[in-house]
Amino acid sequence: MLKNFWYACEFTSAVTNKPKQVLMLNQRFVLYRNSQGEVVVLKDQCSHRGAALSLGWREDNCIRCPYHGWKFQADGKCVEIPANEMGTPIPPRANVKSYPVQEKYGFVWIFYGDLPAESRPPIPPFPEYQDPKMHPIYLEYEMQTHYTRVIENALDPAHLYAVHGNSFGAGLAEDTTVDEYVIKDEDWGISTKIIYRNYTQPKNGIFKSFFGPKKTQLNAKISFYLPNITKIESDFGRGKIINYAIHVPVNDQRTISKRIQLRNFFTYAWADRLFIKFHHQVGLEDKIVTESQIPQLIPDNLTTEVHVAADAMNLAYRQIRQKYLAMGWGLNYHQNQRERSLTK
Repeated sequence: MLKNFWYACEFTSAVTNKPKQVLMLNQRFVLYRNSQGEVVVLKDQCSHRGAALSLGWREDNCIRCPYHGWKFQADGKCVEIPANEMGTPIPPRANVKSYPVQEKYGFVWIFYGDLPAESRPPIPPFPEYQDPKMHPIYLEYEMQTHYTRVIENALDPAHLYAVHGNSFGAGLAEDTTVDEYVIKDEDWGISTKIIYRNYTQPKNGIFKSFFGPKKTQLNAKISFYLPNITKIESDFGRGKIINYAIHVPVNDQRTISKRIQLRNFFTYAWADRLFIKFHHQVGLEDKIVTESQIPQLIPDNLTTEVHVAADAMNLAYRQIRQKYLAMGWGLNYHQNQRERSLTK
């Protein structure tokens, strides 16, 4: 896991004035909105006896610990200890950690790291999110494996016909070849374009209605943005669909992918349930295979596993990840081990 990046941790619609626990990076965070509607993020662990602040309540834009009623401001400063006599100084160590936060593209983003504001990598752009022609749906699903495997699954162009043979991947069964492709460096990420020249009608699902039995050219663009974002753009002529996925690393064995899918065809709201159902079917197909992979964390040594030309995107992801680990931006393994029990 990497530090010094903005992490989208929750859909903005899921955060209210009631404290909410979010598990990420082997840590517990508590999120709530103040009276102005702004999101506050604190470490979800009272400095007194370690109780989860998310079980407490908002009061005067602060949060009360559910155990002894200690009161914490949005900046994490402890401003009241009910058991103390009036005027008793509050120890500085009573404060809890607060985190920089932004709301953007339908997500709440937390900056996790130690860089000053002017040096922080930006949140990557989601240009289609503001396009009125693109209709969004929101969904999430969970995988019991390390987030690096989930990211590689999203970036892998060669697994579609095999893993998704009962859904959209059946359209690739007649031509499973992945042509050699070029990796392009992006700001804080990488991308590539792939052409599937002989795509035919899928077996079932919502997309069957949009493809005839004749072969179609399917143009795809696959992108990755640090630390954990994938973007898949699919253009089949009659329409375009874009999948943004935030692969939230809960802990070393659990990942929650929070997704926004945008489409410019069949944009009726009543059709959303069909796309959501199909998306979950595809996610289950990925889940079965991805959870079976050993080891769960991708190997640090590039020679540990066998690679072919179609793996170029995954290899580029491994290299960019290694670059920032070598810079010291990796989270301390032993710290993660000690706190893992908090996020199970």
